[in-house]
Amino acid sequence: MTKDRLTYWDYVKAAFWRGPRAPLLGRMPVNQMALLAVGLLGLVNPGFWMAGAAAEVGYLALLSSNQRFQKLVQGEHLLGAQQQFDHKVQQTVNALPAEARDRFRRLLAECELILGIPSDLDSGQPGALADLRSGGLNQLLALFLRLLTSQQSILANLAQVDRGSLEQELARLRERLTTAEKDSALARSLAATLDIQTKRLANLQRAQDSLAVMDAELERIERQVRLIREESAVGASPEALSARLDAVTGTLAETSRWMDQNADLLGGLAADVLGSETRTLPRLDGAESDNPPTASPPPPRRGQRQRN
Repeated sequence: MTKDRLTYWDYVKAAFWRGPRAPLLGRMPVNQMALLAVGLLGLVNPGFWMAGAAAEVGYLALLSSNQRFQKLVQGEHLLGAQQQFDHKVQQTVNALPAEARDRFRRLLAECELILGIPSDLDSGQPGALADLRSGGLNQLLALFLRLLTSQQSILANLAQVDRGSLEQELARLRERLTTAEKDSALARSLAATLDIQTKRLANLQRAQDSLAVMDAELERIERQVRLIREESAVGASPEALSARLDAVTGTLAETSRWMDQNADLLGGLAADVLGSETRTLPRLDGAESDNPPTASPPPPRRGQRQRN
């Protein structure tokens, strides 16, 4: 993901590569073409090199310090981050089975409903509040997607192991070990195999325990988002919704730490798949869920009667 903050040198580089768009030709590298011309003229008279260098420095300093240009670069930077963000999420969601994809899309639809609070209900700085809600919801979506991906990884591993067969093999190994000559090569080999299979059984139990935790956390996130959506529908203030989102993401930080600590077992998605600098929810291609959530109508504003 692209870095969060732009430096002055980022604006200088953007100014260096900036060029106007021409019909049918696209963006023209005017600055680079001018430098090439100065370089060729300098072969005839080196004075052109000094004049060209001074003009280039002045051009870059003037354009890179312009506030309108900086805002334009910032907008393009955020747009690029958003596109990269959407692409990563789309790839991850596409790798999930259909049921898990549909589950993520339903949660995303719930989050979109939360952001659908009428703008006239916002007070103060509605744009800033929307950004706060988007950031908190993106954190929830990030954790939900990590849980879904890790869940599928564990399920795939569990499908390759038959617990009953493994326990029977352990029982046979213990029985053979009791009849083998003590300190013999056979006893050492059986003991080593028994140790391996015992560790496999322990890993299997650990995976099943982790799967139960992830199932519970997935349900908790879904219910938390549903609760926030319902509160937004009955007219809770945007400030209160943002505060609740902060509280929810704080309680889920322990889950994220647990996943990081068990990354060797859980595998799946990296923690930074969803970018912190994105200001909107991910946009996914394809059909929406077969059973999308329905939005409750917003409460009537003061002085306005509810329509029947």
